[in-house]
Amino acid sequence: MNPTIIVADDHPILLTGTKAFLESKRFNILTTALDGNEAYNAIVNHSPDIAILDFDMPKLNGLEIALQCQQKGFKTKIIILTLYKQEAILNEVGKTTHGYLLKEDALQEIEFCINEVLAGKTFVSKHIIEGIHFSKETEELKNLTVAEAKILRYLAKNFSSSQIAEELFISKRTVEKHRSNIIKKLEIPPTQNGLLLWVQKHPHLFNT
Repeated sequence: MNPTIIVADDHPILLTGTKAFLESKRFNILTTALDGNEAYNAIVNHSPDIAILDFDMPKLNGLEIALQCQQKGFKTKIIILTLYKQEAILNEVGKTTHGYLLKEDALQEIEFCINEVLAGKTFVSKHIIEGIHFSKETEELKNLTVAEAKILRYLAKNFSSSQIAEELFISKRTVEKHRSNIIKKLEIPPTQNGLLLWVQKHPHLFNT
């Protein structure tokens, strides 16, 4: 049985083109959506195997939908389709999303991406990978959540936990919890200034 798919994009021409291309490859397109709310409701109502979502849509963006689906325990696998390379999207691959495609590469890669995701793997467009110079440290950064990565960037700007809490409208205790998680994920020695020393030794990771 062909996998069931929904497609969401706020550009009608791109949406129609993606739908037609996938149907030509004999994928079963259940429905389409023009904004984030429609896309989320389509997932709720149809429980598709795959949801291919434009990142930048009105009402809810692709990552917001992916997060809600994860929190609700939906089995639908999310592929984000966008014009741009964005670190926030890349950080979510393997967490709330399963694939990340650039629209410029979609016709060449989307069929393979869908099959990889259905097989339980993740997929990222080759041009995204080629545009990022991964070192051991940046590979480790990919394991951070969006919130953790954001806090790490503030630390690189010499913000204190209290200042970060004010900037992000969260409690200082939440910031400290994120810092603790970052230390564990990056395998930083749990000394008093271990995290700050790590940030100071890797300024090149925060120039983007």
